[in-house]
Amino acid sequence: MTTENNRPATANRPVSEPDPQFERLLQYLKEARRFDFTGYKRTSLMRRVNHQMQVTQTSSYEDYRDYLELNPDEFTKLFNTILINVTSFFRDADAWNQLRSEILPTLLEQKGAAPIRIWSAGCATGEEAYTLAICLAEEMGVEQVRQRVKIYATDVDEEALAEARMATFNERQLRNVPKELVEKYFEHSGQRYTFAKELRRSVIFGRNDLVQDAPISHIDLLLCRNTLMYFNAETQSNIVQRLHFALENTGVLFLGKAEMLLTHSAVFTPIDLKRRFFRKVAIPNHRAERGLIIGSSPVYGQPENHDYQGKVRHEALNSSPVAQILLDLEGRLLLSNQRAGALFGLTSREIGRPLQDLELSYRPVELRSHIDQALTDRRPVWVRDVEWTRGQNTVWLDIQVAPLLDRDGALLGTSLFFTDVSRYRQLQGELEYAHRQLETAYEELQSTNEELETTNEELQSTVEELETTNEELQSTNEELETMNEELQSMNDELQFSNTELRERTDEVTSLNNFMEMILTALQAGITVVNRDLQVQVWNSRSEELWGLRQEEAVGEHLLNLDIGLPVQHLRPLIRQALADDGEQSSITLDAVNRRGRAIRLNVAVSPLRQTDDQPAGALIVMSVQE
Repeated sequence: MTTENNRPATANRPVSEPDPQFERLLQYLKEARRFDFTGYKRTSLMRRVNHQMQVTQTSSYEDYRDYLELNPDEFTKLFNTILINVTSFFRDADAWNQLRSEILPTLLEQKGAAPIRIWSAGCATGEEAYTLAICLAEEMGVEQVRQRVKIYATDVDEEALAEARMATFNERQLRNVPKELVEKYFEHSGQRYTFAKELRRSVIFGRNDLVQDAPISHIDLLLCRNTLMYFNAETQSNIVQRLHFALENTGVLFLGKAEMLLTHSAVFTPIDLKRRFFRKVAIPNHRAERGLIIGSSPVYGQPENHDYQGKVRHEALNSSPVAQILLDLEGRLLLSNQRAGALFGLTSREIGRPLQDLELSYRPVELRSHIDQALTDRRPVWVRDVEWTRGQNTVWLDIQVAPLLDRDGALLGTSLFFTDVSRYRQLQGELEYAHRQLETAYEELQSTNEELETTNEELQSTVEELETTNEELQSTNEELETMNEELQSMNDELQFSNTELRERTDEVTSLNNFMEMILTALQAGITVVNRDLQVQVWNSRSEELWGLRQEEAVGEHLLNLDIGLPVQHLRPLIRQALADDGEQSSITLDAVNRRGRAIRLNVAVSPLRQTDDQPAGALIVMSVQE
């Protein structure tokens, strides 16, 4: 069934919900004709397929698939409907002026004398590629273009490519090309204009599917205008990656009005966002660099003054901001600095006592096991983030247990360092809190950014839809323009025919006036009847004789007229005149005129013959005898 507006019922399904029948149709096109439409936007794609279904009078996608199987020629019509080949010379003149004034001069300066490779993807019927050739010829000269430039123009529509290869255009297609450039780069022949052969050799046309085929590489300037807008976001992303691969590191991408690459800033950066010029972002191959840190232990020379150096070392240890204690091999306390005394309440009375007898051995943390591990492994042992609460104050300590070794590697004792990291822990807490706040703000920002990106994508999709609709309207406008031209031609023909008809009418009117003058000038009554004896002519003299006006007599049967003439006596003469070999005959009759006076008439009846000599009527001349 179809809906009231004659659209397939399956087309009423929401765009966000895939139509299984439609997806199977796309899969069939991909398998049967090697053309993948699955990456196209469903809204515009379904609209074009539905249009073709209306033309073929099929009511569902399944029926249309069957129709395609039975009618192979329908594939071409469907592809022509889906692939809208709307293009023109110097389309969006402002962008082309930017290309000529800034982009091309910069490109030519960078390339020097090296060859230049340009790719026009989605070229349709070739106007864009030939526009590029004209711009380059204006900048470099025709000979340089022939020697150094290759313009690769690709599309998926073979019919459009065939038309592009012909390189011939009409006046309407060249309406955007300045007159001086038309005269310079086109050869005029009849109603067509052919592109210059010297430049035509630099343009190479070929089929390339941006979705499936490998991109052309080492491109300096890539034009892909009003092509991405037909694809969904995923397919667009894949195509953009292919275009990025195709371009050189200094390459420039030229897009259409509806394409902005807002979500692809990692691979393309705008040169002129308004006119849609983008530069490729080079992605280098970074290698991980590893640093090597080499440490060395200080080597002390033999002290020259043991008492002085021992005093310096003792005071240095005592004034250290890090709490430190020294133990001998038996685990007895040998030394503690001021910071350790203040932190753990150690005094000179604890010197020489075993560590296990001191509160320090188990508070703030069990130290004996760590000391045993350090002495056994002969390497420092760290105990980090030890929390210790003293009254209402809480501190955090990092504890290092380090074995003391002499130059021969023999154990001398153990050194314990207690580093107060409370400030760092507080800062870490504040940092973690700030980090959590930042994460929350970042998540909110990310959510806002995603919403904004979604809105931008929806806006871009809307712009693309509007651009697509504009393309369709432009195509419709071109069709209407063609119909208008045809109607104009028909109107000209009708005006010509109307002029001829008016001239003929004037001639007939003039002839009638002339005949009227003749009939009026005659002193006899003139009457003309056709083969059915109906009065065709009734002159003014007949009106005077019988008192019957012309409009009362014309069209009436002669024998039915109520006049003073005995018309029954004229019947044999009229029949004789209307015979195939009829001749003129006459008779004299008594009659009564319109005043009631008796008169005597001479009546002559003559045949009126057509060009084929067949009698068309009879002429009756009535004259009064004096």
